[in-house]
Amino acid sequence: MPLGVGIIGAGPGVAALHVPVLGRVPDLFNVVHIADAGSGRARGLAERCGARWSEGEAGLLADPAVEVVAICSPPAEHGGQILAALTAGKRAIFCEKPLAASRQEAEDVVSACRAAGAVLLVGTNHLFDAAWGRAKHHLVALEGKVQAVSVTLALPPNDRYHRLVAEGGPFQAARRGRPDLKDPAVAAGVLRQLLTGLAIHDLPAVRDIAPGIDEVVYARIVSPIGYLVGYRAGGVLIQLALTMLPEGPDALWRMSIATSHDRIEVNFPPAFVHAGSAATRVRSVDGQWTEYPRDEEGGYVSEWRLLASLLEGEAPVEYDELLADAHYATDLADAVAAKVLAGVPQ
Repeated sequence: MPLGVGIIGAGPGVAALHVPVLGRVPDLFNVVHIADAGSGRARGLAERCGARWSEGEAGLLADPAVEVVAICSPPAEHGGQILAALTAGKRAIFCEKPLAASRQEAEDVVSACRAAGAVLLVGTNHLFDAAWGRAKHHLVALEGKVQAVSVTLALPPNDRYHRLVAEGGPFQAARRGRPDLKDPAVAAGVLRQLLTGLAIHDLPAVRDIAPGIDEVVYARIVSPIGYLVGYRAGGVLIQLALTMLPEGPDALWRMSIATSHDRIEVNFPPAFVHAGSAATRVRSVDGQWTEYPRDEEGGYVSEWRLLASLLEGEAPVEYDELLADAHYATDLADAVAAKVLAGVPQ
């Protein structure tokens, strides 16, 4: 019997991503309830999949048919909703990234899940993509020393992030127009939000091969919206770059890893696109490229299959890894914000 999933959130990500993905694994999960925060969008989504709908999280958490809670709400609400789900007796939680808004909140959430024996999975889909697994296997097999990692994003418009710039988002002083990104406080806030909202997709994978954050070397906001961040982790140089233009450039989401032996590229599909796994290729020292075949299923489906395995007890819940990933993202965002606030030239 498929397990009943209740989704908290009814935004574009739920409509374009989670509902279709869950429809691809009907033997494992079935959407039974969708809740919004008052937008009214839950009703239309629920009717598409024959589910119940409600406003606010209380009705969903009280629904006995909801066995798995999928938290797809704004990031600031994740921690509290995880704790509310545990209080309601739910023992399986899928949480969109980020897990929590701070180090302490992440510790509280993971501790509560561990104490309750609850299954917890964070939806950083790139980490679960088979292509990333191949890249890691290649690194281990050839024993190449990682020297540099870059993650480059060129994305078409995303209303959530463009509103952040055009309307100021949480930055109250900027409500009457575009925020002054030359103001270090504003730039630091925007950078922190972008890192914990977009860069976080790849940070667990980066942490796998370059754990620790020794020093943020540079951190710049890129107009109209984007970032350029460089930091050191041991002997590894890491660069994170994002550009998001209103004109909508061709989407690119690429992780490149330079080793002492070769260069590995993992090209992920654009967000919300159901195009199978990422594409992995390796350039050897003689300049020849080797391309790995792509899988039909991408990380979006793989993460839900993993959740099913966790529920069956076929794999352990990696509480320590979840917490370490959350700390890594928060620590990097805080270090980048501190660099900007310290007056480093922008």
